[in-house]
Amino acid sequence: MSETQYLAAKTIDEAVTAHSKANGSARFLAGGTDLLVQIKSGIKKPKLVIDIKKIVELNTIKEVSDNEFVVGASVSGANLNRNNKFTKLWPGVIEAFRLIGSEQIQGRASLGGNLCNGSPAGDSVPALIAAGCIAIIAGPDGKKEIPIENFHKGPGKTVLENGEMLVSLKFPKREINSSDAYLRMTPRTEMDIAVVGCGVNITLENNVCTAARVSLGAVAPTPLLIKDASDIMIGTDLNSDILDKVANLCIKACNPINDKRGTIDYRTKVAGVLLKRSVLIAIDRIKGN
Repeated sequence: MSETQYLAAKTIDEAVTAHSKANGSARFLAGGTDLLVQIKSGIKKPKLVIDIKKIVELNTIKEVSDNEFVVGASVSGANLNRNNKFTKLWPGVIEAFRLIGSEQIQGRASLGGNLCNGSPAGDSVPALIAAGCIAIIAGPDGKKEIPIENFHKGPGKTVLENGEMLVSLKFPKREINSSDAYLRMTPRTEMDIAVVGCGVNITLENNVCTAARVSLGAVAPTPLLIKDASDIMIGTDLNSDILDKVANLCIKACNPINDKRGTIDYRTKVAGVLLKRSVLIAIDRIKGN
């Protein structure tokens, strides 16, 4: 059995070229909090590990225009937490990211790594979908952009092809009177995987909803954007009747599994509950409560 080779890439081109030449036998290493465990347990057996932590673009947080950010795929949770403006604009994304592992893990784990791991229960993903975040991907033919809700194809599977690498995450300009929230349900309060996760992102004008996005995690083979939710929410004051309707949409969208952490019935019911609570938290944040 051949040993795994290691490459510390210094540029995007070097990383993409090495990955492409490996013909599917290479893996990118961002934080390594998932990959190293998978290699040690034998789940993944790459012939080449490409460390991308030394690539400047992947480790940079940029405010490209007022209230519009691009976050490198390898930026750690700890470093993102230190960006006061980003944490103020996207509290839901931050609270989702903070749920990934322990404080020590946060020093290595990245949004990009959590996304590329492909887990339907990844905490950051529903929050990114609700935010309207865009994945910027580099490959042999240059760069392309894909909405996060289209990034996953199934458990452990993403749209990334041989030679392609997630470079960064682009967040839309944060409008005034807008905020987001993320909640999850787990059997334990710390360091567990979501049984259900819900991310919301809303804008209010004179107490009327003018924009909304709702996403669920851990209730289907891939994280979900509840596309019809915005149609119901926009133009209303998000009263209890409206939230009941959106909660029912969330329930109908669920296609979960039974496992030791939660039943189908439980996950489905909790999805509607978390939706209502998340919206109320986002409203409170907009109002400064």
